[in-house]
Amino acid sequence: MTEIVTIRGDLELLTRTEQLFSSVQEEFVCAARDLDTWSRPEARQTARGRLRSSGTHRIRKLYSATALADERGRRHLSELADRGAQVRIAATALPHETIIIDRRFAILAGLHAPGGREYTLTTAPTLVGGVYALFEAAWETATDLKTFLRGEQPQLDAGSRTVLRALGSGATDETAARELGMSVRTYRRRVAELLDALDAGSRFQAGVRAGELGLNG
Repeated sequence: MTEIVTIRGDLELLTRTEQLFSSVQEEFVCAARDLDTWSRPEARQTARGRLRSSGTHRIRKLYSATALADERGRRHLSELADRGAQVRIAATALPHETIIIDRRFAILAGLHAPGGREYTLTTAPTLVGGVYALFEAAWETATDLKTFLRGEQPQLDAGSRTVLRALGSGATDETAARELGMSVRTYRRRVAELLDALDAGSRFQAGVRAGELGLNG
């Protein structure tokens, strides 16, 4: 691999990194906002299979709190921890996925795009070292998964998350309700339920609380 390569799409990423995922020996670290960086289920399954067969000695995964907003995320991360991976929840929201393999390779995920997400692969020592140092800094301030869960992180279903985004948009109740396809009365009831779930006394406090927990967006 040359020092820096840009590729597009999940499947091309797996093709170009097949040997990397299968040959991890010392450490695999990953930082991500949520569990959906790779949109194709078969891509995620293939990556997990290659990693499990590599005999990696140490796996560390760092996520934003938004990864725990539903039961699927909680279950998945708990299963990772039960299999021996170290899982922590970041103190602040993380942007896009970063993977570092044996401190020799780094994979940086870009924004979603109609033609497929772009990924940057690099072996440049200075760049890999810099990314690893940033990961370590975030890791040190993060909370162990089980400790975080004992803090009773609120679970928000898909409907609650949609209402949360509507609140964040600043739209009036009438506009938000119309865009979400519900009555104003139902929308306001869902807002009240959301405030209760977030232990917030006002809509403003709900937004602040959601930001602290990484549930926005």
